[in-house]
Amino acid sequence: MRAPTKVRPLLRPALRPTHYALRRALLVALRPAARLRRGPAPRPGRRPRVRVLLQHAHGTGGTIRTVLNLSGHLARDHDVEIVSVLRRRPEPFFPLPEGVAVTFATDAAAPPRTGPGRLLARLPSLLVPVDDAAFRHVSLYSDLRLLRAMWRDPPDVLIGTRPSLNLLIAELAPRGVATVGQDHMNLGSYRPALRARIVGAYRRLTALTVLTAHSRAEYAEALAGAPVRIEQIPNALPDLGGGPSPRTGRVVLAAGRLSRPKGFDLLIRAFAPLAAEHPDWTLRVFGEGVRRGRLAAQIEELGLTGRVELRRRTRDLGGEMERASVYALSSRREGMPMVILEAMGKGLPVVAFDCPTGPAELITPGGDGLLVPAREVAGMTAALRSLIEDRELRDRLGEQALRTSAAYRLDRIGPRWTRLLAELRPGS
Repeated sequence: MRAPTKVRPLLRPALRPTHYALRRALLVALRPAARLRRGPAPRPGRRPRVRVLLQHAHGTGGTIRTVLNLSGHLARDHDVEIVSVLRRRPEPFFPLPEGVAVTFATDAAAPPRTGPGRLLARLPSLLVPVDDAAFRHVSLYSDLRLLRAMWRDPPDVLIGTRPSLNLLIAELAPRGVATVGQDHMNLGSYRPALRARIVGAYRRLTALTVLTAHSRAEYAEALAGAPVRIEQIPNALPDLGGGPSPRTGRVVLAAGRLSRPKGFDLLIRAFAPLAAEHPDWTLRVFGEGVRRGRLAAQIEELGLTGRVELRRRTRDLGGEMERASVYALSSRREGMPMVILEAMGKGLPVVAFDCPTGPAELITPGGDGLLVPAREVAGMTAALRSLIEDRELRDRLGEQALRTSAAYRLDRIGPRWTRLLAELRPGS
C-alpha cells in the first residue's frame, strides 16, 4: 500500500495557511450534507446507540486502552460501535471488549488500487488539522471513508477521542445526535493554531469530558458562554490481571511511547548516579517510538549498558509491574497518565515529575507516591534513591497506592459515563 502523504515537521509552517483555508472550504461544502442526516427519534425501551471514533483500535497506548475499557462498560446497556479511522495491523494489541462492534474506515490491507480512491489516498487529509499528530497517517481518502462511517445510520451519541475527531463531530455530526468530545491531554499542550480551532469548534459539542480539574478549569475559561457541558471524568483503571507487587524485585519500571514528551532521557540521567550507588538495581523501560535510537545511544554514552534496559512494548505490563518495586514517570507533559493508576493498582509507589497535567491530581506526596518539580533531574534521583534505600517507605507508599487506585475502578467510573449519556438524551 502506498502510505498516505506525510508532511515533514519543518514544512508545516509553510503548509499551514493553505491547509486551513482548504479545510474551511471543505467544511462549508459538507455542512449541507450533514444537515440532511438526522439521528434516530427517541423511543422508550430502545437501547441507545453509541458510536465511538478512535484513531487506531488495533494500536497501543493509554488512550486506546481506556477507550476500549469504557466501551466494554457502556455495552452493558448501549449498542456500542467503535469506528477506527485506520487499521494498520491485522490483530489488536489489546483485547477488544465483548459486545462492542469494531469497524474500520480505512484498512491498510485493502488499499484502493484503481480509480479516484487511488489518487485520493496519495493526497493529504483536509479534515484532520495539519497540527494534529494524526495528520501524518491519514489522507483525503481516509477523510471520505471516515465521513461515510460517521454518517451511516446515525447513532444517538457520537464520541470523539482526540482533537481531530472531536473537531469532526463538532462540525459535521448529523442533526439530533449528541456529540461528546474527549480530551485525553489538556488544552495548553496543543499547538496555537490547533488550539484556536479547538476553542472555536468545541463550543458546538454537546459535552466535553476532561480528565483533571486543571483541564476543566482551563476549558471553562476558554469556552465561557458556550452551551457545551464540561465534565471531569477520569479514566477508569483497566484490569491488568494478577496480583499486587511484593516490591522485592530490584527494578525501577517505566513504560510509554519513546518520544520527547515522555522524558525518558531525563529519567536515564536521573538513574545514572543510582546505577553506581546500587549496582543490584536496574531501570527497565518498555516502549516503542522515534527516540529509541537516541535513548540507546544515551545509555551507551553514560556507561549504563546492562543497567538501563530499553525493552520493546509488552502485552504483559501488569506482570512486569509485579516484578518491579518502583514506578517512575518522567514526562514533560501529560493528560492524566493512566500508567500511574495502573502502577498504583499493582501496589507500586510512583515517583513522578509534577508536569502539566495529571500527576499532582493522582499522587498524594508522601502518602502514595512522590512528586518532583517538573524536569528537575536531581530531584528525581533523590526521590528514587529514597525508595530504593528505604524498604519500609516503599511498602508504606505502595500499600496506600493500592487503596488510592480503588477509586478509579471501572465499577466507579463507568456509571458516571452512563449517567452523562442518559442526561444528554432527555427524551429517551
